[in-house]
Amino acid sequence: MDELPPLPPEVWVYVFSYLCTEEKHTVRACCRQLKRLVDHPALWRDYTVVLSDLRRYTYGFWDTLTHRRLTRVAVRHLRRKEWRRLVKFLPALTAVVFVDGGRIYKEKYLDILARFPDLRDLGVRNATWDEPMLGWNLCTQLRERLTHLSACNVRLPCTVEFIDAVSYLVNLRYLLFHQQGEGYGLDTVRPVPCYVFHNMLLSLKKLRHLSWGMRGEPPEPLPDDYVNPPDPEHPGAARYGGPALTSLELVDYPETLLPVHALRSLTSLRSLTVRYRYIREGVECRLTSWLSPLQQLETLTIIGGNSLAVYTTTIPSSVTRLTLRVAITLKDMDSVAPKVPALEHLDIEQNRSSGSLCRRIPMLFPQLRTLRIRFFRREPEKDLLSLHRLRHLVQLELLVERSFILRDYLNGHPWPSPCVQELINQLRELSENRITVITTMRQRNPLRECDCVWEGD
Repeated sequence: MDELPPLPPEVWVYVFSYLCTEEKHTVRACCRQLKRLVDHPALWRDYTVVLSDLRRYTYGFWDTLTHRRLTRVAVRHLRRKEWRRLVKFLPALTAVVFVDGGRIYKEKYLDILARFPDLRDLGVRNATWDEPMLGWNLCTQLRERLTHLSACNVRLPCTVEFIDAVSYLVNLRYLLFHQQGEGYGLDTVRPVPCYVFHNMLLSLKKLRHLSWGMRGEPPEPLPDDYVNPPDPEHPGAARYGGPALTSLELVDYPETLLPVHALRSLTSLRSLTVRYRYIREGVECRLTSWLSPLQQLETLTIIGGNSLAVYTTTIPSSVTRLTLRVAITLKDMDSVAPKVPALEHLDIEQNRSSGSLCRRIPMLFPQLRTLRIRFFRREPEKDLLSLHRLRHLVQLELLVERSFILRDYLNGHPWPSPCVQELINQLRELSENRITVITTMRQRNPLRECDCVWEGD
């Protein structure tokens, strides 16, 4: 440190905030003073540490976590004694996500979570319970405290029983449920019955974000009011009685499952994500009717599904963030642009049919601030330099599919290749270093992104 400029500690902390986790640990190993600065709580405020086999961690390790004031952990199959160790060393935890359980669990396994007085966020991923995962005692303890709950790829003895338990957590604001099935067989996943789903929505008045797995497909479509429970205080008035959702995500959604007017009452939505599983020939696209009443929508994400041309005319003009994981042509982009004049964030794929997208984007979406393009089977070409004409652009992400990276890496050409790196350097020069170019996939948020929604490689 004697050879470095004598900057105030808060300046060093600000500089270190630009480092990734690995880089922080490298700096930390230089000397005691840098170690103290890198362990400042401000640098780890939103960090989630992944823990497994707690017996191997030293007292120094726990002291470091305490000094950083870490309150979020992802744990891998801990024995009940190890849970008690977590209570001892990190009693102030606010978020716990249990991932990749290696055996079948009993109801009492998660009871110790009630001993974390500040717990607000609970997630469970990829595990099997042969008894209720949320028992009565645990629900009673967490009823007023829990605000975020996620369960993905969890095999439960009874889905209805689990949803009834969720309905008891009256302060939930965030709910993610992507069901796997019941019991141990390879049975078909059945949607949660309408009356059970309605009871949950009517009970969770504070719910704002709902991510719902729609993998099951009954012989007939679900009722028209499946997502629109009537207000029990005004029977027969056709008034919506559920929570004022601002964000809705439908995962593994078959086109035939929800009716045409499924979202007619969710006019408070600011964000909508639809992740299609497959499309059947001859089935009418529901998006054209779904989007019409959502005049306050700001974020729209479509993964798969029908041709973009089917629903472009109904995209609300209020949308400022648009993600499209579909086959895109230049004609499609020409039809989308007039519908979203204030678009600031665009996430698309460059495929064989999309032509010279980079050359067209500055004319079609002049207000863009961030742009993310994923390339398939080809690298960015010279038209990439046209993006410097986006006067408000500050961040550009250039990504390629995993197979492309592996093939070129084995041939001695890592990503980004020298040609692409030269284009990036020219783009930075043309924009006078205004544009930050990112070529690596961002880190997954283990609390919010399960395997169903994570698009990383």
